[in-house]
Amino acid sequence: MRRITRIATAGAMSAALALSVSACGDSSSDSGSSTSDSKGNKTALAYDIGGRGDQSFNDAAYAGLVKAEKDLGVKATEAEPSEGESDADKVQRLTSLARAGNNPVIGVGFAYAPAIKKVAPKFPKTTFGIIDDASVTGANIANIVFNEEQGSYLAGVAAAKVTKTKKVGFIGGVETPLIKKFEAGFIQGVKDTDSSVNVLPQYLTQPPDFSGFSKPDLGKAAAQGQLDKGADVVYSAAGLAGTGAIEAVSKAGKWNIGVDSDQYQQKGLAAYKESILTSVTKDVEDSVFNLIKSVKDGKPESGEVRYGLDKDGVGLAMSNPAFTGMTDVIAAVNKAKQEIIDGKITVKTTP
Repeated sequence: MRRITRIATAGAMSAALALSVSACGDSSSDSGSSTSDSKGNKTALAYDIGGRGDQSFNDAAYAGLVKAEKDLGVKATEAEPSEGESDADKVQRLTSLARAGNNPVIGVGFAYAPAIKKVAPKFPKTTFGIIDDASVTGANIANIVFNEEQGSYLAGVAAAKVTKTKKVGFIGGVETPLIKKFEAGFIQGVKDTDSSVNVLPQYLTQPPDFSGFSKPDLGKAAAQGQLDKGADVVYSAAGLAGTGAIEAVSKAGKWNIGVDSDQYQQKGLAAYKESILTSVTKDVEDSVFNLIKSVKDGKPESGEVRYGLDKDGVGLAMSNPAFTGMTDVIAAVNKAKQEIIDGKITVKTTP
């Protein structure tokens, strides 16, 4: 697997990226015509803010890439973001990956929407995947989206059942419509379970500042503030910044709820795993694998590909024995899950 690492400047990044990916396959002319591998033997993953190693969203996508490399025999390329990069940088990255013959080319995160809108039409034989965005569409674009609010509702049920202080926290990395879905589901789950529980929501940054997804110190400070206000359960939807929150909550002896990946199982968080009650999971791993497989099978996914509770595309991790041993909590979570699937509970997507 070839990994393209962060490069300080946009110009250097573009040049080095083009050189690196062209070493993996044929490059096209400057006309932008596609030379993609229609059999899906080469694939590329362009990471979101925080990059691989965030113990969360990007790492879940990486797991899908590794699975495809192992099970499907594809040659994989990873491309890292640079700090403070522009949409133009993303356009350069995706263009270089497509010209190198990768198919599909997958952008991890909604931030790739403007770039895919520009690049996808220039490479009609290449499938472009984008995770967490359905705003940019096209015949060769697969929009991989999740019902995050449903999984977050279950987290709210669990938090309301385990809190002893009647105060729980929610930390969002950046106040975007996507992260508001996490907040909305969590609050609704808490209030439907116990209306006397107070939810303390906090966002780390506001657009266009997206550092709330990448700076653990911001998450740590926010979590400490919520702990100081009496919260004994903190749910963080903040990417790499969430690792800082997990550290603070763990050291305080309180409960964390993780996000995207099963963070109890993340090696980088092993020191804090006993505090991670559960995690709201998104099956990003399988979504990446499924898209790569669809291209390799000659039937590429396109349009909206949605993952919800009904397909186990979102859910709550059951890795921590301390959590699974709480039989009344698990019963409440399972009841809520079935009622959402049956349509008895409709989960809000805005707070």
